[in-house]
Amino acid sequence: MPTVHRLRPVWAGVPAAGGTPVQLGLDEIGTPLSDVTFVVVDLETTGGTPAENGITEIGAVKVRGGQVLGEFQTLVDPGGPVPPFIQVLTGITTSMLVDAPPIEQVLPSFLEFAAGAVLVAHNAPFDVGFLRAAAARCGHAWPGPRVVDTVRLARRVVTRDEAPNHKLGTLAALFHAEVTPNHRALDDARATVDVLHALLDRLGPLGVTHLEDLATATDPVPAEVRRKRTLADGLPDAPGVYLFRGPGEEVLYVGTSTTSLRKRVRSYFTSAEKRGRILEMVRIATRVDPVVCATPLEARVRELRLIAEHAPRYNRRSRFPERMPWVRLTSEPYPRLSVVRDVREEDGAAYIGPFPSQSGAQLAVEALQESFAIRQCTRRLPLLPPAGASACALADMGRCGAPCTGGQDAPSYGAVVDRVRSAMHADPAPVVAVHAERIETLAAQQRFEEAATVRDRLGAFLRGAARAQRVGPLAACSEVVAAQRAEDGGWEIVLVRHGRLAATARVDRVTDPRPTIATLRATAEHVPAPVAPTSAAHPEETDLVLDWLERPGVRIVDVVGTWALPVRTALGNVDPAAAIAAHGTRVRGEVQEAPARPHLRVVMSRTA
Repeated sequence: MPTVHRLRPVWAGVPAAGGTPVQLGLDEIGTPLSDVTFVVVDLETTGGTPAENGITEIGAVKVRGGQVLGEFQTLVDPGGPVPPFIQVLTGITTSMLVDAPPIEQVLPSFLEFAAGAVLVAHNAPFDVGFLRAAAARCGHAWPGPRVVDTVRLARRVVTRDEAPNHKLGTLAALFHAEVTPNHRALDDARATVDVLHALLDRLGPLGVTHLEDLATATDPVPAEVRRKRTLADGLPDAPGVYLFRGPGEEVLYVGTSTTSLRKRVRSYFTSAEKRGRILEMVRIATRVDPVVCATPLEARVRELRLIAEHAPRYNRRSRFPERMPWVRLTSEPYPRLSVVRDVREEDGAAYIGPFPSQSGAQLAVEALQESFAIRQCTRRLPLLPPAGASACALADMGRCGAPCTGGQDAPSYGAVVDRVRSAMHADPAPVVAVHAERIETLAAQQRFEEAATVRDRLGAFLRGAARAQRVGPLAACSEVVAAQRAEDGGWEIVLVRHGRLAATARVDRVTDPRPTIATLRATAEHVPAPVAPTSAAHPEETDLVLDWLERPGVRIVDVVGTWALPVRTALGNVDPAAAIAAHGTRVRGEVQEAPARPHLRVVMSRTA
């Protein structure tokens, strides 16, 4: 059976370069290396392949804070003879293993010895590979511990000028290890302990002072970036927003974490961050300011607002929501479609959007113009046409009723406008039908590029209409209160006014949420009613709020106003392919046509 020996402590701390034990100056983030339990292991085997060879000896040393806590050493019967060259190399002969326990008896004891510790080995893939293979043969689940390879650490900090290679014997001599490795498991493990401490001493000035740092200590992170990891010192382990600031206090970058600000910011100083512009930002940054948030939704919303406020040069998000275009159906005597930058309060006008780009809004306009005989000229037409007015080519093509010349009176043109308004605000089926037929014709003629253009035009219209139809009802509500169960059994409470997050809070599982809701309603941000169909917030903020409200498990506590949607809307047909497929189903008679006046599906309604 394996034997475990308790030895007197060897290290009082991590040794400095001169060998004197010292206490490293560690910050308070993560798990300091002085608190980590390492099990340094070494194996002797009958060969180099786990599938074909067996283990002949296991030696391990358990250390924490520079002190040896215990050792594990045993010979192992590999189930066969030891090759002669292995006998010469290790001094372990076949006769020495006759009475040794097999791996089936040894492995459980070793796994118990190493439980909860970080496994360390020199050329760890070799040793861990044999241990994993042995566990599989014995029917034991591999516990999957963290593994540190001292070879990889050495490659990071030991140059060729200091040592010709990174073999254990070479490194032990370089660092003046107390034990000389001799191809026996326990002695080699003891030597690896000294090498590990020396390597950690060198890695400390590079910012590797915590267990979390070891995962990326061997990554090719520039030294000036890794040194900046101290910017994460003291950041809270909570959701929120972080602001990287430059030498002049300017905001360089705004980011968010829905779980832990500390862990998210620390990732910028590891190889997990591969974006060149962000690495450039980290080199410039001098400070990170945290903004702790009550809920993950608040964190995402605050991020959007801070980006809009500061316009950081290293953020690539939409910085100018006021520039997002809309498609407007004007309120003229003979209305027309146009692309505008803002929404005005005017009777008879209709809007869809906002769109992410001018080109997207223009595609939506073209989709409506292709579907309805609405005029495309840009001048304002009087109710009565002037004498001598002439029609454009669209009238000759049957694409316009020519109200400019009196060819179409106001009531008949108004009927066309009503159909356009219905497609924008309620049922997009007429637009889908026209485009589906056009795509089918082009595809039959193998004009696939033109068909793709028609598809994109339809998709732009559907997305813009769906956004307006989704946002408008929420924006019209003066207040919505909702709650969702948190992972700890408490509640995340959200208060929304006109589509803008006005307040949020979190209560634990033993606290009645109703007083907190009352407090939020009394102290939340006052939000004036916006011009319909816009919300009182950045469009992306309202999208975030709606995504949260529509999650499974979110409970609507109260609504002031009416939150309702038409039964037939563009919301279910944002994907043009799906919309076209649904249109084909209706054409075959499997679904009845929409009523002339769409019914409303009321989510909740209450008058303040």
